[in-house]
Amino acid sequence: MRNTFIFLFIIAVISLTSCRKDFDFEPSSGNLGFSKDTVFLDTVFTNIGSSTYTLKVYNRSDKDISIPTIQLAKGMNSKYRMMVDGMQGTGGKIFNNVELLAKDSLFIFIETTIDYNDFANPDAEYLYTDQILFDNGTKQQKVQLVTLVKDAIFLYPNRDNEGNYEQIPIGVDEEGNPITGRGFFLDDTERHWTKDKPYVIYGYAGVPANETLTIDAGTRVHFHSGSALIAYNGSSIKINGSQSFTDQLENEVIFEGDRLEPAFSDSPGQWLAVWLTNGSTGHEFTNLTIKNATVGILVSGNSGINNPTPDLKLKNVQIYNSSNAGILAQTGYVEGENVVINWGGSSSFVGSYGGKYDFKHCTFNNNWSGSRKYAVALDNYIQGATPEVQPLEASFKNCIIFSSNQSGLLLNKKEGSDNFNATFTKCQIKLSNSINTTNNIYSFVNDNTNIIRNGNPNFLDINKNKLMIGEDSSANGFGDPGVAAQVPNDIKGTARNTASPDLGAYESITFEER
Repeated sequence: MRNTFIFLFIIAVISLTSCRKDFDFEPSSGNLGFSKDTVFLDTVFTNIGSSTYTLKVYNRSDKDISIPTIQLAKGMNSKYRMMVDGMQGTGGKIFNNVELLAKDSLFIFIETTIDYNDFANPDAEYLYTDQILFDNGTKQQKVQLVTLVKDAIFLYPNRDNEGNYEQIPIGVDEEGNPITGRGFFLDDTERHWTKDKPYVIYGYAGVPANETLTIDAGTRVHFHSGSALIAYNGSSIKINGSQSFTDQLENEVIFEGDRLEPAFSDSPGQWLAVWLTNGSTGHEFTNLTIKNATVGILVSGNSGINNPTPDLKLKNVQIYNSSNAGILAQTGYVEGENVVINWGGSSSFVGSYGGKYDFKHCTFNNNWSGSRKYAVALDNYIQGATPEVQPLEASFKNCIIFSSNQSGLLLNKKEGSDNFNATFTKCQIKLSNSINTTNNIYSFVNDNTNIIRNGNPNFLDINKNKLMIGEDSSANGFGDPGVAAQVPNDIKGTARNTASPDLGAYESITFEER
């Protein structure tokens, strides 16, 4: 027993000695290492919190050290806030005696929320900067913090005195009862959007019945997660973008999410859709880019071929990175010229349950993986609907319909129906060799004077949504001159070769070496 006691005593002494060594910290000598010398917090809107950014601090010495202070240069007045290795510090601004073991590191997490109105600045954006200071005096080290702040116009549903959000109708249930969602109707002062400041939408923004939303060239619109723009019965949306002459796309109208970090620049499904509901009419979208929606444009429940005028006219419109579909039209009437849709979820363009569709010089591509992912999908029925079948009239002229999958085109006709009329004039179409083209619905592809089956469109960079075609494209010079005369310039404003126009939205170019 006595020997056992002595043994345990020795172990305890060794343990205490080891613990004492662990906490023998020396003052920092100013030789800390950092994962970066400047932390750029990506662009934020006024009063909207940023994402969390990380800085890693290294102690590469053989000694355990204590950093006397880690603090923001602007102190408690800084618009930044930090967490240091899980510690909150004083208001997230000042940390004292932070210990760091030899050959170890710690994490600093940085966020900001900035009110644009706190700073006198005539512009719509400015740089806000600060520094993280490590220690002081001659041993002080610094890491810069930089954030671009944008002023914006925020549109959102109000709350009543009990804290309940404003609601607007978004559909009906199976029994015909209305379904509402968190949203608001744009009032008289909110139905003309300009390029002066970006707009940030929260919830459902509704264009009231029989009213018009006008959007000027150069306008930027950002949608928060789960948000949408909805046009109600008799209302119209007029988007008046124009040709841009610089890489800043100064005259393009752009719809995208409100996450401005580069990691979200091509991330699908960040917001819902532009929804043109049954009875809304006369929509005209010109020089518009839609990015990262669930459905870029949803045209629902309109009168299809019976409508004397289009529900929606598209000119020089680009739709990228939709998680479900680029355009989903159900019994709609859509006309488009110089339309480009890429990475379109299930399909870049869907004409469902009939409708009337007329596209000239458009490029539809979809590289989402899966055997049932298409560039264009058309059908004329919904099983169990009343009526079950709706007439379909679809015309594609001088278009490219392509995909990385076996087929870029799906034609789905209700068996026994006779009102499915889809025509393709001078188009390049990706179509699986396994498809039976003796079947009437696909027989048009056998005419190689009219259709390029498969081939190589030679897109510049699909992953970066650059669907310009090169000089080696099989689409070069294959177009119908009569169709090109109706759309004489491509989406970039370049005049088409009227004698032998190229297919798709772009005239071919010479690629720089890649």
